Order: sequence, then C-alpha cells, then structure tokens
Amino acid sequence: MSKEYYRKKIIDLRASLQKEKDAKKRDNEHYASLIKGASTPSSKASYRKSKIDYAARHDRNIESLKRQIESAKDSLKREK
Repeated sequence: MSKEYYRKKIIDLRASLQKEKDAKKRDNEHYASLIKGASTPSSKASYRKSKIDYAARHDRNIESLKRQIESAKDSLKREK
C-alpha cells in the first residue's frame, strides 16, 4: 500500500473518532434528559442502565478507532 493510502486512512479514522465522540455526548445528553423526566423508579433505573450500556459501546468503538489509527501510523512508518 502507498503512503497516501495510509495518510488518507488516518484522516478518515480521525474523522470517525470525532463522530463517535460526538455521538457518545449526544446519547449521554439524551439519556440524562430521559432519566430526569422519568416518572417511575423502574423506568429511571432502565434509562440509567441503557445510558451505561450505550456509553460502554461508544467507549469500545472509540478505543477500537484509536487502535486502528495507531496501526495505520505504524504502517505508514514502515512504508517510508
């Protein structure tokens, strides 16, 4: 693969990383408002659990993207 391929891949991965961070923030705000507006303790607990699950999923995706960026950087160094 060429240097340009890895450079483009790194740029694309960084954009994906930012989108994932934004999505995590948006989901956290959404679930916080649901929790605040919940009328019963059981629905409040359910929303809290969902918020934790979604945050964990976003964290896994963020870590995966970071690993992919590091891998692309290493590959780019090998190309030089």
